[in-house]
Amino acid sequence: MARQATGIGRTALVLGATGGVGGEMARALAVRGWRVRGLRRKPAESLPPGNIEWMVGDAMNAGDVMAAAEGAALIVHAVNPPAYRHWDQLVLPMLDNSIAAACANRARILLPGTVYNYGPDVFPLIPETAAQNPLTRKGAIRVEMERRLHRAVGQGAKLLILRCGDFFGPKAGNSWFSQGLLTPGKPPTRINQPGQPGIGHQWAYLPDVAETAMRLLDREAALGDDAMFHMDGHWDADGSRMVAAIARAFGEPDLPVRRMPWWLLRLAGLAVPLFRELGEMRYLWQQPVRLDNRRLLALLGEEPHTPLVLAVRRTLEGLGYLPALPADMPEARRCMPDRVASSHPG
Repeated sequence: MARQATGIGRTALVLGATGGVGGEMARALAVRGWRVRGLRRKPAESLPPGNIEWMVGDAMNAGDVMAAAEGAALIVHAVNPPAYRHWDQLVLPMLDNSIAAACANRARILLPGTVYNYGPDVFPLIPETAAQNPLTRKGAIRVEMERRLHRAVGQGAKLLILRCGDFFGPKAGNSWFSQGLLTPGKPPTRINQPGQPGIGHQWAYLPDVAETAMRLLDREAALGDDAMFHMDGHWDADGSRMVAAIARAFGEPDLPVRRMPWWLLRLAGLAVPLFRELGEMRYLWQQPVRLDNRRLLALLGEEPHTPLVLAVRRTLEGLGYLPALPADMPEARRCMPDRVASSHPG
């Protein structure tokens, strides 16, 4: 399908532009020629690089969001409370503010979706039409978020949900990759393995997520008012590929691998909200859970896909574990795109 007009000259508001998902979206939009606004609670002497117009405001303040969204054709809702503090009290009010601003501007809301909406009744391969019967409190809130977004389509807004596996990437601080597989703030002495041996798991590299979103937005006319797509990302069929890629990136192929001490995570969760939230998602590591990307492939022809070894290397660089590897280094040049994401998981 021929590419339609890009977003040159159009305005996008990115909520969460200082975070991992929002930051990647903001950068990708700017490269595409969008005028990008970011909302942050405090002015800062040094701001993240990029062609972003920063506005002072709070996603919890309806007036701030409405003012920042004036004239916007797109609102990227990628904001989350840090470390999941008061998540259940803040998430829906923030979303309602984005919805109100989208309806007022007849804008499209882009929501990065998760698998938390689903329960085992639709595992292991999940299409966009699957029933959403979550097992957790967080999953139930995610379902309610999407219910409100679909309802907003009838009130003047448009919607694009791009659902992915577990995020990883250079700026993805609160993630299973950085908080679960590795020990934050410490030199790597081992890799934690949350899943059971032989159980597959799905990962999504943030730059690939952003590029996929951009290609979908380039096809605005084909999306319709209420669009939802699933990404395949990096499918680790037996749980060993990600661990091996991390060990290879560190240059330590014999780096020890330890099964995740879930009992300790539950205990730590009594005091640390992040660990409590991670512990609730154990069921997603006990059986294969994979998003079906056939609908995405039918529209785009292929899914953007950075080779896993390079994606992991760039992630570890961004998290401060490794020095940056220049793009023209031999290792980077050897990492040619593989074809995994060009075929659906069926």
